[in-house]
Amino acid sequence: MQPRGLGRLAATPLFLAALAIAWANGAGVQAPVSASRFLHPARSSPSDLEVAGELAGLPAGSVRYLTREDLLMLPQVSYTVSDDPNFVEPTEVSGVLLKELTRSLSAAPESAMVVAICSDQYRANYPLSYMAEHNPILVLKIEGKSPAGWPKDSENHREDMGPFMISHPKFTPSFKILSHSDEAQVPWGVVRLEFRDQNTVFGAIAPRGPDSNDELVRAGYRIAQQNCFRCHNMGKEGGTKAGHPWLVLSAWATSSPEYFAAYVRNPKARNPNAQMPGNPGYDSATMGALIAYFKTFDSSPSPVLAP
Repeated sequence: MQPRGLGRLAATPLFLAALAIAWANGAGVQAPVSASRFLHPARSSPSDLEVAGELAGLPAGSVRYLTREDLLMLPQVSYTVSDDPNFVEPTEVSGVLLKELTRSLSAAPESAMVVAICSDQYRANYPLSYMAEHNPILVLKIEGKSPAGWPKDSENHREDMGPFMISHPKFTPSFKILSHSDEAQVPWGVVRLEFRDQNTVFGAIAPRGPDSNDELVRAGYRIAQQNCFRCHNMGKEGGTKAGHPWLVLSAWATSSPEYFAAYVRNPKARNPNAQMPGNPGYDSATMGALIAYFKTFDSSPSPVLAP
């Protein structure tokens, strides 16, 4: 990139932010840097991060963009992670904490969750409790390198893991429901972050009907929030990677619970082309909770038993 004249550079948000930081540090005052000052109305590069949802100072549903250079101006953290399945050995990652981005960008940071959306429409959900417990990081550099120098995915598909991914300093499960333990949400290929009201997002899949407060149903609901909701959608909420919406899952669980349980535990045994990872550790009680939960959605379409 060739140097630009100071007149053009001085008009950029990045320059103004850097100037403010330099002035404040010179005066002995540490100036907080907010991501909101960097928001752009249009994409300038394929590597820009798209942000949307309920953004501070903007109409709900607005879409804005942050460049990598913008994100690197924010407070950075760096850790050597040894328990992230995306890496085959201890690896240094650095970037911005999701809770820092929530504080800066969300219209209601006290009730917001972050939804990370990947290029394949996989979604990872980060409620406030998860962010407080696990400190997830929007990764900007791996071993000091930008995405062009990142390793390929750990499943040997030779896919790029950029433009962004999410990791943790260290992940220790914070809850266990039956045989489902709290799982690390570590997506790669992240292209968009949404700042949403978590009651609205999870409300889309809240159990229905007279059994909605049953203890087993509530356990299934909590498991489905963290597991199934990443790839299966209810209307506009949830991931669409799987291509099988929530009511289809309900139909399978209601009309063929044995098939549903077998598929959840070992998808490839039922469909060799299945991309869904299996859950072989889910015992009968856990599958019973999921089935009881999905049965509360009684408007199921007729099942198609070949996902």
